[in-house]
Amino acid sequence: MGDEGVVFSGVDGVPVAREHALLPLRREDLQADPVALFDSWLKEASDLPLANAVVLSTVGDHGMPSSRVVLLKDHDTTGFTIFTNYESRKGCELDTNPACSLLFWWRPHVRQVRIEGHASRLSPEASDAYFASRPRGSRIGAWASPQSRPIADRAELMERVDACEEEFADGPVARPDHWGGYCIVPQRFEFWQGGRDRLHDRFVYTRQDDGSWQIERLAP
Repeated sequence: MGDEGVVFSGVDGVPVAREHALLPLRREDLQADPVALFDSWLKEASDLPLANAVVLSTVGDHGMPSSRVVLLKDHDTTGFTIFTNYESRKGCELDTNPACSLLFWWRPHVRQVRIEGHASRLSPEASDAYFASRPRGSRIGAWASPQSRPIADRAELMERVDACEEEFADGPVARPDHWGGYCIVPQRFEFWQGGRDRLHDRFVYTRQDDGSWQIERLAP
C-alpha cells in the first residue's frame, strides 16, 4: 500500500497503522487512572471493526478455564459491563466463581489490554434498560435460545424463535429473568504495546487497598 490509510511495518511482520508503527509506550505516556488510559486506547481503535470485542475468560467448577469473544457494552471507573444469558456456560461460571479476565487485542495498533477482576450481576433495572435498547430480533433470540445447552439441529432453534415471535406478536418483548448484565470490577490492568524484535512495552496497574493504583513496568 502507499502512504494513504493503513500500511504495514516490520513489527514482527504484523500489519500496523503507520502512526503506531514505531511508537513506544513510556511511563510519561501513562495516566494515574488506568481507565483513562484504556479510554484513550479504545478511542484510537474506534475506527476498527468491533473495537469493543473482548475475550472473556472464566473458570469452571474443576478449575478449567474457558474463553469466548463478547462485546463490551459499557465501562467507567466502577467496572466493565457485558450482557449474556445467566444460564449459559459463562453465566453459570461467573455466578459460581466471579474471578475472570478480559483481553482486548487491536492488531493494527499492535496493542493489548488485559484486565483481571471480579464480576457481579447488574441490577434488574439496569439489565431492563439495556435489553429494551436491543433490536427486536435480538430480544426474541434471548428468549428462544437455551444458550450453551445441546439442541438437535438448527430447525429446533428456529421453531423456538417462531414460537416466541407468535407469543410476543401483539406486544413488547420483555427481558427474560435468565438474561442480564455483569459488571466486572478490575483489580489489575496490563497495557501492552508491541515493539520491534519482540521488545514490547508492558505496564501493569495493580489496585491497592486504598483504591489507588500501583504502576510497574514488566519485561517483555
